[in-house]
Amino acid sequence: MPDTASGSYREQQDQKRIIQIRSIIRELPQACSDFIRSIAISTGTFTRLAYAIDLRTFFLFLQKERVAFSEKPISLLTDQDLEKLTRNDLTAYTEYLTYYYKDDIDSVPNKAYVNHDLSIKRKLCAIRSFYDYLFKNQRISSNVTELVPLPRIHEKPIIRLNKEEMVQMLSQAQSGERLTESQKKYQKITAKRDFAILSLFLGTGIRVSECVGMNINDVDLENNAFIVTRKGGNQVVLYYPPEVAEALADYMEERLETEALPGHEDALFLSLQHKRITQRAIQNLVKKYAAIAAPLKPRVSPHKLRSTYATNLYHETGDIYLVADVLGHTSVDTTRKHYADMTDARRKMAAEHVHLPGDPEFRTE
Repeated sequence: MPDTASGSYREQQDQKRIIQIRSIIRELPQACSDFIRSIAISTGTFTRLAYAIDLRTFFLFLQKERVAFSEKPISLLTDQDLEKLTRNDLTAYTEYLTYYYKDDIDSVPNKAYVNHDLSIKRKLCAIRSFYDYLFKNQRISSNVTELVPLPRIHEKPIIRLNKEEMVQMLSQAQSGERLTESQKKYQKITAKRDFAILSLFLGTGIRVSECVGMNINDVDLENNAFIVTRKGGNQVVLYYPPEVAEALADYMEERLETEALPGHEDALFLSLQHKRITQRAIQNLVKKYAAIAAPLKPRVSPHKLRSTYATNLYHETGDIYLVADVLGHTSVDTTRKHYADMTDARRKMAAEHVHLPGDPEFRTE
């Protein structure tokens, strides 16, 4: 499919997901199809696909593991059948999600899946939303999913890079000095591209999906600005600092001399195969350089670079609403999750402003 217009990459991804959604819901009860359609206006294709996948996992479990749902094909289950769901079924499903086998979407037979608390909570929330839809539309008389508690999510330290690690990461993207010999062969070809991508993440905080979707014509080198398509399809103009401008200009010279494969001519960032770079490729790129720059920080991802940018911007401006706007968050509460140390920094400030008797700073009249 040709990639000829700004924003067409996102449209192509939406079309692929819609086809996947339709394929999945054909296997499921009619109620699932009705539910997915009911949220089409308020959610994106990525969200609806996630719901469809979670519903499929749930009904495959019911058919294989629960006697009450084993006699009928999944697609023939009625609202009355769905109302037979019990608290014990949901408790068993919660335990099942910790470790189970199923055929992978990439045709990997009997692949093992492991879910931790956050993933289990998301999957249970999908079932809750589905049953809530049925209950509110009077298709079932009660919603048993409300009786099963969701897993408690324990806060984990937010991983971000410090200035030294940022410098090291960018340096390795340029020089490849500490990469393996096999990695250096590719790095010599992709150095300018990799440096530009990492600079964009650290200098603007864009999402990996936004980076992948960027086209050549989305970048305005004269005004240090570029267009990104946010979640929901909104397009916004973002601005980047001089360091990012230099990295992009350097890469752009190389990109304009590179002939992309048909259908990928407009893509800003290309793979070694001269196709639009994929999210997986960018994730691997970040992981490769982060392993050298921050070896004690596991699982550094593009999202962690986004958190690094958010933290730096907040520390420089103290304006959380500015940070939320630049990141494309609709809620400031979402923004706060990017840097838990904001609260810690404010608490330290409190200690600097209160003094006890005997302290040199304490004065009495």
